[in-house]
Amino acid sequence: MSVTGEPVRVFLADDEHLVRTALRAIVSAEPDLTVVGEAGTGADTVAAVRELRPDVVLMDVRMPVLNGIDATAHLVRTMPEPPRVLVVTTFENDDYVYDALRAGAQGFLLKRARAEEMVHAIRVVARGDSLLFPSAVRELALRQLPDRARSANPARARVDRLTAREGDVLRLMAAGLSNAEIAERVGLGAETVKTHVARILGKLEVRDRTQAVIAAYESGFVGPSSA
Repeated sequence: MSVTGEPVRVFLADDEHLVRTALRAIVSAEPDLTVVGEAGTGADTVAAVRELRPDVVLMDVRMPVLNGIDATAHLVRTMPEPPRVLVVTTFENDDYVYDALRAGAQGFLLKRARAEEMVHAIRVVARGDSLLFPSAVRELALRQLPDRARSANPARARVDRLTAREGDVLRLMAAGLSNAEIAERVGLGAETVKTHVARILGKLEVRDRTQAVIAAYESGFVGPSSA
């Protein structure tokens, strides 16, 4: 259920009708989830999402007219309260996935995922958490670092603002740990960890955990053997 107690409103964006049909069947079978619309292009997705205001968008990255990356970026940039975006992709090592995460998606899921994994992922991002696979994100990030290192990287200066404890928390976030798991690992209360996470997001000037993890990789704060 959403924070209001109503079913989580889900929008399906994929250029393959059969994929959308399968996703609709999976989502509609859950009492706490409901499909409010679907589209086969990024442009149609943007228009429909602005009208329907879903809680979560299942976003294919490779769509005609406007791809899922640009659609995600547009929604994040132009909507006061954008939906949570969960990228649904065929290949976990697809560079488009990393670009979608940088654009504002909260996580990604493989199209071959089981139905229970799909609905779990929707619930995770709907409640405000990120759905990341540390090894896959690390591989994607490290593959792009040489090109990004040649340009100015504001993430480096922002990471330097973190305290030692905040740095520890960020490393554990990059390793995929939840607040509860971080609290147990470092011996702090859950509310204290929540406060640290909020401060990390503020200092890094990012909107959520996913963007904080991206900044950790792109700044070099988290490297090949850190997560």
